[in-house]
Amino acid sequence: MRNRVRRFGAFLAGMMVPNIAAFIAWGLLTALVIPAGWLPSPRLAKLVDPTILYLLPVLIGFAGGRLVHGNRGGVVGAIAVMGVVVGSTVPMFLGAMIMGPLGGWLIRTFDRAVQGRIPAGFEMLVSNFSAGLAGLGLMLAGYTAVESAVRAAMAALSSGARTVTGAGLLPLIALIIEPAKVLFVNNAINHGVLAPLGIAEAKQAGQSVFFLLESNPGPGLGLLAAYALFGKGTAKTSAPSAIVIQFFGGIHELYFPYVLMNPLTVLAVIAGGLVGNWVFVALRAGLVATPSPGSIFAEIAMTPKGGLLPVLLGIVAAACVSLLVATPLVRRLETVSVPAGAPLAGEVPEAAPQSVLFVCEAGMGSSVMGQSILKRKLRRAGIDIVVDHAALSEIPPLAGIVVAHRSLAARVHELAPAAEVYAVDELINTPVYDELVRRLSSRDLKG
Repeated sequence: MRNRVRRFGAFLAGMMVPNIAAFIAWGLLTALVIPAGWLPSPRLAKLVDPTILYLLPVLIGFAGGRLVHGNRGGVVGAIAVMGVVVGSTVPMFLGAMIMGPLGGWLIRTFDRAVQGRIPAGFEMLVSNFSAGLAGLGLMLAGYTAVESAVRAAMAALSSGARTVTGAGLLPLIALIIEPAKVLFVNNAINHGVLAPLGIAEAKQAGQSVFFLLESNPGPGLGLLAAYALFGKGTAKTSAPSAIVIQFFGGIHELYFPYVLMNPLTVLAVIAGGLVGNWVFVALRAGLVATPSPGSIFAEIAMTPKGGLLPVLLGIVAAACVSLLVATPLVRRLETVSVPAGAPLAGEVPEAAPQSVLFVCEAGMGSSVMGQSILKRKLRRAGIDIVVDHAALSEIPPLAGIVVAHRSLAARVHELAPAAEVYAVDELINTPVYDELVRRLSSRDLKG
């Protein structure tokens, strides 16, 4: 079970970690230019919604498809995600995490089914049209189905929140809010459920605790602090900047990817939310209006006169509990191992030495045809070895055997110094393939 959770977390990390910089860019933009930001700008604020509604989900979808089937899978995954995001009015990160890998899986299944069956010279044509049709089909499916699915999910979440509140178990609403936030439906819950309840209560009492339940920055602060202190790799180095944007800028979305890369840490934000809510209720804390965004400054600004201490105590308690629960979960997580389709920044992707990589400028033209020709020759010789193709810019530094046009050979040596490079004048018809087959046969790589 632990290995399954770890693999699942690593896969999610492969989609989220490479895109943390994009989340930070969006968070900085939002904290700066929205009406409640540090430097409000109505003109620049027009960039905020398209970034979170379109750019970020498409990036996640590309990363998910790439994990499954390289850049080809990434492209199909990104196309598929467009149907999901256009068909929804809320950020569809969850949809992107489903459609992206689904696109990669679909085109990988097709490629395996037609491997070795495409006539020479038609490889690029089939490759491009198959990816385009697969992406289009998933795009249309996502567009037609997503609206009803999102509406049903939001109705279920809203109903659950109202049930818990109506039963007088208000602190327990964190069991709904915190997992839902990680799935990026935080704004829908806050403004669609909690804000109306808070407004009604504030009209009578002058303040409401409902305004604090989702906007509390404490759980996210504790989680990010655990990564900053005890995390590893990219998660550790990016966490401090995420803290600044999340806690002071109020962009809670910055900590969601850190939960998704290690799903068990959702327990930390749930625990923090539960304790924070309990403190709020016990000390009768409340705000006069919804703090937007949910930064510590907005929380203070919306606090009624004389009510600051209970609000701050609830936030601090939530942060401390979240940090305590997250620390062992973050410490026990090994450095995130992302599949080679999407290496973490600064990591050196591994390449099997018993493999052949065809390289051309774009990775989709002559290299594909050369790959097909060599595969047939190797199959006839009874040699079982991986033969792949790639763009020049995507050569792994530890590549084994590389076949490239003579004009690219020097660049290949720079990018992969340890590679055994076969420079050819053309990738479609060359005697070098027969020489390569003989050499691979002598290396005893059969079977």
